[in-house]
This record gives sequence, structure tokens and C-alpha cells, in this order.
Amino acid sequence: MEREPRFVHVYSHEVQAVRLPEVDFRVLCSKGFYVRTYAHDIGHELGCGAHLKSLRRTKSGKFSVENSVTADQLKHGPLDAVLGKVMTLPQVSILRGA
Repeated sequence: MEREPRFVHVYSHEVQAVRLPEVDFRVLCSKGFYVRTYAHDIGHELGCGAHLKSLRRTKSGKFSVENSVTADQLKHGPLDAVLGKVMTLPQVSILRGA
């Protein structure tokens, strides 16, 4: 399937571990960058194929994993700690730029 090129930014890229045939990497990129397609394209260039085994988004816009709550914390964590992370709709709107 043909894909139209798009203008994106890659701010940083780091190979974190190589355990062939797996390679762990981290990429900091702009919206519109498709990491699954990136892995596919690398495999195509190497002539061996490639795909993602896992993908973890650690930041989206102004939202980051550091300010998140895990499922375990929701189930078993102290209520005040969980409620301290809850945002109001106006707070979310401000972070989203609305």
C-alpha cells in the first residue's frame, strides 16, 4: 500500500538494547509519526522485515505517563493519592489548548 509522505519531526532517537532479533529503542517525535510504520520501513531497508513487539506511548502533547495512575493504584492505592492526580475538565481543556 502506498503511503503519502508527511512532514514530521524526530527530536531524538535512542537504541536502548540490542538482543537480536529484538532491538529496543525510544523515539521522541511529533504527531503524525507512525512508529509501527517506522519499524516496518527499517525492516524493509534491511531486507529482513520488521514489526513492533510492543509500543508504549509515554507522552502525548502535554500529558505524560509521570502524571498518570496505574490500574493497580486505582484498585489498591490510597484514595487521596489517586484523587490528587484527577484533573477537572477545565484543567484538561487548558492542557489540550482549548
